[in-house]
Amino acid sequence: MKVTRRHFTMTAGAALGAALLPRRGWAGASVEMGSARIDVLSDGHLILPGGFILGDLPADEVAPILARYGLDGNEFRPDCNVTLYRDGTNTVLFDVGSGNDFMPSAGKLPEALDALGVSAEEVTHVVFTHGHPDHLWGLLDEFDEPLFANASFMIGRTERDYWTDPNTVSTIDPARQTFAVGAKRRLDAIADLVEVFEDGAEILPGIAARATIGHTPGHMAFEIRQGNEAAMVLGDCIGNHHLAFERPDWLSGSDQDKPLAAETRVGLLDQLAAEQTRLIGFHLPFPGIGRAERFESGYRYVPED
Repeated sequence: MKVTRRHFTMTAGAALGAALLPRRGWAGASVEMGSARIDVLSDGHLILPGGFILGDLPADEVAPILARYGLDGNEFRPDCNVTLYRDGTNTVLFDVGSGNDFMPSAGKLPEALDALGVSAEEVTHVVFTHGHPDHLWGLLDEFDEPLFANASFMIGRTERDYWTDPNTVSTIDPARQTFAVGAKRRLDAIADLVEVFEDGAEILPGIAARATIGHTPGHMAFEIRQGNEAAMVLGDCIGNHHLAFERPDWLSGSDQDKPLAAETRVGLLDQLAAEQTRLIGFHLPFPGIGRAERFESGYRYVPED
């Protein structure tokens, strides 16, 4: 095990910290797939203004859909669901949550791992869907060293290149410039440890990358297969359980390339519903495990029991 300043500090203060710090209540969910196990861990939730999701959508058509889900559209509080995959050889995290620098309501992944009895040092691979703060900013600890000190880091080539490009900060929407600065700093910190991959690559045994672009330029989802069972880790290509399902063709204010993201959603939901593939959504209601089924002219999210 690589010893870092973080490891030294935690080892020296572990007993004191356990005695003094209150333990946050936490719940998780797990799915067995063949010889593998998938756990979904809570990183907390975000607090977003309605306009971030709704953009310029027609209010008279949006309102009845949101009402079905008990939402008024003034504010959204999406859950942040981090997927942990273990097959006996590999311990894989899909995304790492927000860390302490984004929103106080998020950044709870270390507590969730602790509650599950999994240490950061046990994680063998960290796989990123994309470079937004709630997926990437939990990468580094308080010393700007990788929190998952023994892990290999994996990200799609296009996504890596976009966020590490020094021109991105000046070409991205001004409201997202902090996203660009934060992503570059974190990806630069692990530049020598990162493995990049392309669409369709089997990045680990039984795990294949699928380009689901639009939300970000190189967004990836991941299909996990064990025998006849499959699950799709979505990231943010399907970003909520209401409008994204019922009207996937609508443009979402959360996406960078809105038309392309809508095209991706429509095609992906058509496949997921037709094949009844289990899905795991980062921002679906915790734990975000379920399936898509056809509903009226669109789809609906059906949580797994």
